[in-house]
Amino acid sequence: MTRMSFDRHCGEIVAQTDLLRAHIKGADLAAPVPSCPGWTVNQLLRHLGGAQRWAAETVRTRADGPVDDAFFRDLSGYAGETPEELDGWLAEGAGQLADALREAGPDAALWTPVPGQRSAFYARRFAHETAIHRADAALALGVPYELDEEVALDAADEWLWLGSLPMMFDYHPEMRELLGPGRTLHFHATDTAPEAAAEWVVDLTGDAISWRRAHEKAAVAVRGPLTELLLTIYRRRSPHDGTVEVIGDAELLDFWLERVAFG
Repeated sequence: MTRMSFDRHCGEIVAQTDLLRAHIKGADLAAPVPSCPGWTVNQLLRHLGGAQRWAAETVRTRADGPVDDAFFRDLSGYAGETPEELDGWLAEGAGQLADALREAGPDAALWTPVPGQRSAFYARRFAHETAIHRADAALALGVPYELDEEVALDAADEWLWLGSLPMMFDYHPEMRELLGPGRTLHFHATDTAPEAAAEWVVDLTGDAISWRRAHEKAAVAVRGPLTELLLTIYRRRSPHDGTVEVIGDAELLDFWLERVAFG
């Protein structure tokens, strides 16, 4: 289920990039990014801007197979750049992707890493990719990070959906080790209104990973503000740093966080 519209996703790609650009003004881009070990902020920005351009090319050409992505995977050559040098480049990449998506519309047929998807996949994926990498930069630079409630809810839905796709077992066979009797996780945002339905259950008890928005007892429960909950499931924050409350089987939570992945 997608909480946000295609148009909103396109808009958030630009909006989140603009917020990121504000974070880096006057910053030292050589600062390490703790949530992306081995990267500096400089490399993080080049990764994001490059990925946005990659997605824009994929959408614009209606690619029928993967477009080469090496240029935003190998970040070793990026160092010593300034915020002023990257500001316009970041804006340009976000604009190119949003424009390509709007021109294509949500239902254009093209290659996606998840079979059966359309151009809308890239709008949603990069709205949240940009929002989370903005968090990486904010955490690295020590600046406040806030995320609109609707964006955070949709980002949590999307991440749980991606992490539960059966194809993930092919890419990450070790994820099968998550499955077992009694293995359920409950995530509960404590700062949203009841109508937001900001609760999720991840169910590992069957022969595949599943998830649902629900209020249920589970082997482990994680409670906290919505944005902190999102950063926890994305492994941007440790669940043990005091920003969320963990009740129950903390080892199961750590195991799930260690093994869940996309890409």
